[in-house]
Amino acid sequence: MADRSALKLVGIIFATVTLVVMLATGLVVKGFADGNYSFETTASINR
Repeated sequence: MADRSALKLVGIIFATVTLVVMLATGLVVKGFADGNYSFETTASINR
């Protein structure tokens, strides 16, 4: 049987990684919504 403290550590690591990914995704989505990022290149915008 696995040690409870080791499982707690693994859970904390997974939770931290999940929160970081959610935060990064939120910032990217906010950037797209604000117009800071665009799928189009500058060459296609200037046409």
